[in-house]
Amino acid sequence: MTSEVSRRRFLKISATTFGASAAAVSWDGWLPDASAAAEVSTKGVTTIPTFCEMCFWRCGGIAHIRDGKLWKFEGNPLDPQSEGRLCPRGTGAVGAHYDPDRLRQPLIRSGPRGKEEWKTASWDEALTYIATRMNKIKGEYGPESVALFNHGFGQRFFQHVLKSWGLVNYAGASFAQCRGPRDVGFNLTFGSSVGSPEATDIRNTECLVLIGSHIGENMHNSQVRELAEAVERRVPIIVVDPRFSVAASKAKYWLPIKPGTDLALLLAWCNVLVTEGLYDASFVKNHGHGFDEFVEAIKDNTPEWAAGHTGIDAAMIRTTAREFASHKPATIIHPGRRVNWNGDDTQRSRAIALLSALLGNWARKGGLFIASGTGIAGYPLPKYPKSDKPKADNPNNEKYPFADEAVTTGIREATITGKPYPIKGWFVYSTNIMQCLPNQAETLAAIDKLDLLVVVETVPSEIAGYADVVLPESIFLERHDDLLLGFGRQGWAALRQPVIASPHDQKPSWWIAKELAGKLGIPECMPFKDMDEYLKFRIEKSGMNWEEFKRVGIKMGKKAPIYVEEGIELTFDTPSGKVEFYSEQLKEKGFDPVPKYTPPDKAPPGFFPLITGRAPVHTFTRTQSNPLLHDLMPENELWINGATAAQAGVKAGQYVKLKNQDGITSSRIRVKVTQRIRPECLYMVYGFGLSNKMLKTAYLKGASAGQLNTKYRTDPIMGGTSLHANFVTLVKEA
Repeated sequence: MTSEVSRRRFLKISATTFGASAAAVSWDGWLPDASAAAEVSTKGVTTIPTFCEMCFWRCGGIAHIRDGKLWKFEGNPLDPQSEGRLCPRGTGAVGAHYDPDRLRQPLIRSGPRGKEEWKTASWDEALTYIATRMNKIKGEYGPESVALFNHGFGQRFFQHVLKSWGLVNYAGASFAQCRGPRDVGFNLTFGSSVGSPEATDIRNTECLVLIGSHIGENMHNSQVRELAEAVERRVPIIVVDPRFSVAASKAKYWLPIKPGTDLALLLAWCNVLVTEGLYDASFVKNHGHGFDEFVEAIKDNTPEWAAGHTGIDAAMIRTTAREFASHKPATIIHPGRRVNWNGDDTQRSRAIALLSALLGNWARKGGLFIASGTGIAGYPLPKYPKSDKPKADNPNNEKYPFADEAVTTGIREATITGKPYPIKGWFVYSTNIMQCLPNQAETLAAIDKLDLLVVVETVPSEIAGYADVVLPESIFLERHDDLLLGFGRQGWAALRQPVIASPHDQKPSWWIAKELAGKLGIPECMPFKDMDEYLKFRIEKSGMNWEEFKRVGIKMGKKAPIYVEEGIELTFDTPSGKVEFYSEQLKEKGFDPVPKYTPPDKAPPGFFPLITGRAPVHTFTRTQSNPLLHDLMPENELWINGATAAQAGVKAGQYVKLKNQDGITSSRIRVKVTQRIRPECLYMVYGFGLSNKMLKTAYLKGASAGQLNTKYRTDPIMGGTSLHANFVTLVKEA
């Protein structure tokens, strides 16, 4: 099935076009009533800079207020992430303000958990309720028995207040369910990660390899633009994916690999570079550790061996290895982001790091650069109290020895078992852990153990449906947050400031945290009147003008070297002080010092591996009720190969349901019959099939991959959980 794909002209998404179409929409029809929107009566157009939160890329943008109403949001030309252009999600952020399903006021549960029965409350009543129950838990079990699940930039002051109160258990799903294996794999190899956003010099690369990385569908702004420029420069692109993705359509080579076999291909590529002498011998000699042991370990991982596992011809494995090796060191094997797939993902990511090391592309132009940051003065905040208890997710790092952040599923397990001590309260900030953590039944079992569950959100979510208290947060266009200190080719600082008032009784996260601190009896941990005072102090202490910063929104730091070509001296924070081709520290903990391939489980008869991905206009489960983005993509589709569809007796456009190996059945999903996917697997975009009944437009639209993700493996190296371990069969709709 391997083929060489002719290049096509890359279709560039125009933020200007999208903004123009958005501007033509009548927002008033989406507002519940005219008095609900806290709009000002100013006439004309006003522009206010801030930065986006439609995804973690956090591009700088400029909001346009026309006649007192939020009109459009476009890129800030001063921002290195957007360079004046936003992606569809960013320009669609206006819809988040006008979302008719937004949470409007605090809610306190009045019925059984999960029944979505509420009474409205004032902020004082809701925060008093929370503080009373938190202090009761603290008195009976200690502050360590409350945990925080957090995501997004606004969590900063929530985490700060809870840590000031005594919390030690906090985790973001971005580690154990997204990027953690990548970061740990690169740390084990280079002693450093690739950062977020990734320090990939696509702008200057001469060859780009995407292995399970869907740039163009995973709409990370600057990387998508640089990919478009690479296509225009006729840079050879190699895409490894069971599906003919958007990126594959721009590639010189598409390798439609069997799901779960990436590591076999990566080891075979390493084998070709070593046996044919195509690696950077100078880099390996000067900076490598354990290279001879590495060569011995991969000697049998030939292209012929890999072909039997991957479904990719041995000749094509050699051809593509020679292609990207011929451009070293200006070649990128993209490290990816959402890499938790099969349970051995740290070793998969380490294989990508080792392949990068063979190419000598670390800190090289066109390879992986060393990101530069900028310094901003801090604010004098009190120190956190110390605890004599270990963190519950991974006590003393004995369970997952190389986890360098907390593991969400580890906190969940501790909540269920009560070990090493009881977890009796959860704060969930801006993360729908019913969808992003695997196995919803285990999450519900943990919730049953709780005395308090607080959810802070902007729109209803599944986890909010099980909360004791729901706190409605202002969206990012309506609030201040802490300063963003960006890392990239040049560091920068960005300001988030409110551009429009919240339409109902929503409050910014910093305000909620400050008020909660007062209720908890620790007001001294937020020793500033408001965010203007806090931000002005930091900016002026750093020698900048506060009023000018508010006007421009972005301040660039000093330019620093990011390549060897610019004078960087290579150092590696590993035990050997070198790039570790052979990892003694992994060996000491009982793991393979060089990655080894293990074949994935086989699907039961009549079942298919389910693989998932992203859409350019949605951020997982967070944007389905946004009226602009919902209009562009109201539901996901099930990709199925034409031969498989014919055999199953389903047609394009037909609705089916999916049932997984554990008997869990999804809501209905529309079939997309296509030749752009291998016949033995199915594909869908993650984040649909939402079941919170407060969602009017997005309720049960499409199917939820998170609901079907009941079977998972946990990476023993760092605790990451697999997302692609489940099998599904088709259930035809009547």
